Order: sequence, then C-alpha cells, then structure tokens
Amino acid sequence: MDYNYPIRHDWSTTEIIAVAAFYEAVEKAYESGIAGEKLMEAYRGFKKVVPSMAEEKTLCKEFEEASGYVCYRVVQMAKDTSGEEIIKGMPSR
Repeated sequence: MDYNYPIRHDWSTTEIIAVAAFYEAVEKAYESGIAGEKLMEAYRGFKKVVPSMAEEKTLCKEFEEASGYVCYRVVQMAKDTSGEEIIKGMPSR
C-alpha cells in the first residue's frame, strides 16, 4: 500500500480507527475476499463517523483515486449477499 487513507483531522482517534477499518475491509474485498457481514459491520462503523451521503461520496472518491478500489461496488455486493458469503475478486476501476 503506497497511499494514505483519506481522513479528516478533526476526527477523534476512535473515529479514524473506524474509518480506517472500513477502508481496510474494502481493500480486503479486492485483494483476498471478506465476508459480507464483516464488510457491512465496518461500513456501519464508517457511517457513524460519516453520516452525510455527500461526505461519504467525497471520501470514497478520494479513496478510489488513491487506491483504485471502489467502495460503492463492494458495499452494494455486500448488501446483495447473505451475511457470511465472501466478496472476492472485485475488478478494480
């Protein structure tokens, strides 16, 4: 990983950890696979920090530009699966 996660400097340490956990879950979905429920758990933690859809889109776009991974696709796949189904092998961009 040669990029930085998009974070906001006014977040608390706990909030940064929650957002980073979501980014890590998205990376895992692309790189090795992750259970849909694990991804959704990370997404729920992210949404507690970033409840605004506009801010979510901004952060996810910044993350996509840095990593090549698309948060939206992974979250949609997780929503469409049963809880333990593994999301894996996502095409980048």
